[in-house]
Amino acid sequence: MTVFRTSLRNFFAHKGRMALSAVAVLLSVAFVSGTLVFTDTMNTTFDKLFAVSSADVTVSPKGAEDTEAPATGRPESLPASLVDEVGKVEGVKSAEGAVSSMSVTVVDSENKNMGSTTGAPTIAANWTKNDLKSMEIASGHAPRGPTEVMVDADTADKHKLKLGDELRTIAVTGDFTAKITGIASFKVTNPGAAVVFYDTATAQRELLGKEGLFTNVMVVADEGVSDEALKRNLASALEQPYKLQTAEEAADAGREEVGSFLDVMKYAMLGFAGIAFLVGIFLIVNTFSMLVAQRTREIGLMRAIGSSRKQVNRSVLIEALLLGLVGSIAGVAAGVGLAVGLMKMMSAVGMNLSTDDLTVKWTTPVVGMVLGIVVTVLAAYIPARRAGKVSPMAALRDSGMPADGRAGWIRGGIGLVLTGAGAAALLVATQAEKASEGSMFLGLGVVLSLIGFVVVGPLLAGGVVRVISALVLRMFGPVGRMAERNALRNPRRTGATGAALMIGLALVACLSVVGSSMVASATEELDKSVGADFIVQSATMGPIVPQAQEALKKTPGLEHVTEYKGVDAKITAPDGTAEDLQLVAADPTYAEDLRRETVAGELSAAYGKDAMSVGSDYAEKRGVKVGDTIKVDFKNGSPADLKVAAITSDDTNVDKGAMYLNITTAAQYVPAEKMPENMIMFAKAVDGQEKEAYTALKKSLAEYPQYKVQNQTDFKQDLKDQIGQLLNIVYGLLALAIIVAILGVVNTLALSVVERTREIGLMRAIGLSRRQLRRMIRLESVVIALFGALLGLGLGMGWGTSAQQLLALEGLGVLEIPWPTIITVFVGSAFVGLFAALVPAFRAGRMNVLNAIATE
Repeated sequence: MTVFRTSLRNFFAHKGRMALSAVAVLLSVAFVSGTLVFTDTMNTTFDKLFAVSSADVTVSPKGAEDTEAPATGRPESLPASLVDEVGKVEGVKSAEGAVSSMSVTVVDSENKNMGSTTGAPTIAANWTKNDLKSMEIASGHAPRGPTEVMVDADTADKHKLKLGDELRTIAVTGDFTAKITGIASFKVTNPGAAVVFYDTATAQRELLGKEGLFTNVMVVADEGVSDEALKRNLASALEQPYKLQTAEEAADAGREEVGSFLDVMKYAMLGFAGIAFLVGIFLIVNTFSMLVAQRTREIGLMRAIGSSRKQVNRSVLIEALLLGLVGSIAGVAAGVGLAVGLMKMMSAVGMNLSTDDLTVKWTTPVVGMVLGIVVTVLAAYIPARRAGKVSPMAALRDSGMPADGRAGWIRGGIGLVLTGAGAAALLVATQAEKASEGSMFLGLGVVLSLIGFVVVGPLLAGGVVRVISALVLRMFGPVGRMAERNALRNPRRTGATGAALMIGLALVACLSVVGSSMVASATEELDKSVGADFIVQSATMGPIVPQAQEALKKTPGLEHVTEYKGVDAKITAPDGTAEDLQLVAADPTYAEDLRRETVAGELSAAYGKDAMSVGSDYAEKRGVKVGDTIKVDFKNGSPADLKVAAITSDDTNVDKGAMYLNITTAAQYVPAEKMPENMIMFAKAVDGQEKEAYTALKKSLAEYPQYKVQNQTDFKQDLKDQIGQLLNIVYGLLALAIIVAILGVVNTLALSVVERTREIGLMRAIGLSRRQLRRMIRLESVVIALFGALLGLGLGMGWGTSAQQLLALEGLGVLEIPWPTIITVFVGSAFVGLFAALVPAFRAGRMNVLNAIATE
C-alpha cells in the first residue's frame, strides 16, 4: 500500500505533466474504440435491414448473383408460372413474384441523377406485400399503372422530390417516365440505396423486357413450419433446380457482401490507430524518462531510507498504470463520440446511419482499455527500470540532472546494423523478378529500417541538428545557439521526440512517392498506348444502355466508334488446363484505339473469323503459340474452337493479360439476349474536328448523366483526382499520428522547461528578456520538428522508391518524386514546431526569476 500511495501522490503531483501523455493514450484508444463502434453499428444497420426484408424462403434463378448487377443489364428471371407452382408446395402459406433490378438510372425532370453518391445502388422493383415488412407508405399511394412510381422517403428528402414530380427511368430495355404517386419510408435504417417502385406489369416490361417474368419468388411459411423445412419441401417438389435461400441465408449472403467492404475499412482504420499507438509510445517513454530524471534526488532519498529497486520500479509502473487507466477510460468514451461523428459525416454524404442503431459491444471498451493500459505500461517499463537502478548516493546530487544524457555507442551500433539490414532488404526487393517475391523483402526492409532509424536517432541527432541549426538558427544569434545546445543537450530525448514525428511523415512521403509514380506511369502508358480521342464509361462502371450507344454512334464528326464487351468463358489451353477467364470482345478498330505490342502474329488477325489473341504471360505459362487452337466455352452460350492469331505483350499497364476477339465471333456463340452490354466505348474524331466532336459527344449523351465523356486529358485528370482523393483520406488518418507526435513535442518542451527552471532563472537574471526566452524555446521546438521531418521524409522517400521499383514489375515504370509535396511538408514541420512551442514558451516567459533561481 505504501508503494501505491507514493505512486498516487506522484501521479497527482505531476498531473499537469501527465495530461499530454494521457491525451495521446486517449486519442489512440478513441480511434480504436470509435472504429469498432462505427463498424459494429454499420453491421447492426445492415443486419436489421436484411432481416426484415428477406422472405421466409426466396426462390431465385440458379445462376443469379446475390447483389451484383449483371453485365447484360437484365437480371436473371423466372417464369411467372413458378409462383403458382411454389404456392402448391406443402408448408407454403403464400407465394409472391418479385421483380428487382440494380441496372437502372433514375433522373428527375432536370436530368439530375437521383442515385446515391456513396456507391450504394439504385434499386428498381415492383411493390409487393413482402416490402411492407421493411417499409410503409408515408404519403400518396402505391403505383397502379405504367405512369406511376413510388420512391423511398430518404431519396425524396435528399433530392427535394414531392408527389406529382416526374421521374425518368433509364434501363437497357429503354427509357420510360412516370409521376410520383407515393413516398414510402423505411421502418429500419436505409444505409443509402435509392429505391423506386412500379406496378408489377410495368416492372416486368420495363426492367426485364417482357411481362410474365419475375426475378424472385418470395415464399411465406405456414405456422409451425420452419424456414429450413420449407426449403427442403421446395427443393424436393420443384422440378427445375433453383437457388433457394432461407431468410437467415439471404441475410448472411447480404452481410457477407457488405462485410467484405466493412472489414477493409475496419482493418485500415485500426492500422492507423496502431501507428498512433506507436507514436504515443515515444511520447510516454519521453515523459517518464524525464520525470524519472527530474526525481533522481527524490528516488535516491527513497532508496536511502530503505526502498528496494523493485519498489521504485513498481512505483513508476503503477503511475503508468494510472495514466493508461485514465487515458483509456476517456478514450473509450471519446471513441463512442467519434463513432457518432463518423455516422453524422456519412449521413451528410448520403449514407444514412441512425444513432438509434448505435452498437457498443462489451468487447469494445475491454479492447480499448487493455490496449491503452498495456501499451502505456510497456512504454514506461524502460524508464521504470532506469528508476530502479538509481542508487542512494543520487540523493547527494542536484535534482534534474539527467544521468544518461549521451547517446550510447552500443545503441548507435545496433541502430546502424538494423538500418543497414533494412536498406539491404529494400535493395533486394528492387531486384526481385516477381512482385509477389519482392513484397516480402519490401515489408521486411520497411520494418527494419524504421526500427533502425528509431534506435540510431540519438546518434544522428548530434550531426543532423547541428546542420539544421547552421542553416536555420544561426541567424538568430546567441538565442539561436542556445536553442541548438538545448536540443543537443539530451540526444536520446531529441531522438525519441523526433522519431514520433518521423513515423507519420515517413508514411506520408512513401505514399506520396508511390501515388505520384502511379499517376506518372499511367499517364506515360496512356500517351504511348491509347489512340482513341474519347472514352465513354459509367461513373459506377455499369453497362452502357443501348439507347446511349446509339446516341453515341450517331454523333457527327466521329471517324469510328468502338464497342468493348467483357465476355465470360471457360478457356481450355492445348495442354488441357481449363480456367474461368474473361475475354474482350471488341470491334476491329480497337486495335487502333489501344496500341498493343505483339510478340507473335498480327493483332488485326485476332479480329478475324473464329480467331483470338492471348497475352504473353498466359502463352508462356500454358505453352501456347500462334496457330494453336483453344477451346472456349462461353458462359450462357455454346462452345467454340478459336485459333490463336496473335500473342500480345503483357509488358503494359493497360489491358494486361487481355484476350481479344471480334464481337461478331462472340455473337456466333452467345445468344443476343445473353450478350453483355458495352462496359466502355471508344471513339476517334475525324482529323481536325476533335473539339467539335468532343462538344457533340457531350451533347449527344446529355440525356444520360450516368456516363462520362472524356478526352485523354480528362481521363488523365480523373485518374490523378482518384489517386489524390485516396491519398487525402490516408493523409487524414495519418494526421492522428502526427497530432500525437505534436503532443510529444509539447510534452518534451514542457518537461524540459521544468527541468531547466533554475537555469532559466539564471539566464533571466543576467539579462535574457522574456521575448528572447520564448524565442529560444520556439527555435528549439522548430529544430526538433525539422530533425524528425528530415529523417521521416528521407526514410519515406527510400520506402517509396523501393515500392515503385517493385510496382514497375506490374507496369508502373516511372519514378516521380513529388518535390512540391515533400518541400511543403518539410516547411510545414517548422510551423508544427512553432505551434507546439506556444504553451511551453508562454509558461517559461511567465516564470518568476527569484523563485526559479531558488529551485533545487
